[in-house]
Amino acid sequence: MLINKRTQAEAAFELIRAEIMAGSLLPGSKLNIGALEKRLEVSLGAIREALSRLNAEGLVISESHRGYRVTPVSSEDLLDLTRTRVEIESLCLSKAMQHGDVEWESRIVAASHRMERLETLPTEAEPRSTPAWNDAHGQFHEALVSACPSAWLLRMRKVLYQQSERYRRLSVPLGTDKRNVHDEHRRLMEAVLRGDEPAVFQELEQHFFATAQIILRSLPQ
Repeated sequence: MLINKRTQAEAAFELIRAEIMAGSLLPGSKLNIGALEKRLEVSLGAIREALSRLNAEGLVISESHRGYRVTPVSSEDLLDLTRTRVEIESLCLSKAMQHGDVEWESRIVAASHRMERLETLPTEAEPRSTPAWNDAHGQFHEALVSACPSAWLLRMRKVLYQQSERYRRLSVPLGTDKRNVHDEHRRLMEAVLRGDEPAVFQELEQHFFATAQIILRSLPQ
């Protein structure tokens, strides 16, 4: 019975999280626990446990006597998040470049190849909105920092990545015809592989803020 309960809670957590990340559950929207229980066909306890975990991740917020809401988005939060992410990701990349070996380089190249191939496969949807590309994109950025020896830096980076990924996915339908994301990733990878820290930090900051600027134009000021 305990195993079943844990399995239900895990399933509910993954399903609700996926809907938040995909924008199906809109930022700021109220989460009806009873409705989620019926729709996902899991127990009330599983829903509560899932929401508690999502609250710890910062994807939902708990309001006293009012239940849960999807964490809102705002210009102020996005800018603060992006600036902090640039700082932490830069530290991770710097340490990764100091400690990286040929296996690390191979992981980066393989992750880049997968992401680029998925961009060229025929699909009805924008490639960067598909689950496969989203996963490949995450694996690429993770590969870049995978040689960083600091577990705490990597933990902080993961939290920031999850939060920024929600914003990034909101930017995909907003129109990026003047932006070449493929080339941004390629330049970042090449700078990392040749150990050019100034170029890495410049490419990283431009890459992160390019996404932020697209979203900022669509958010109420």
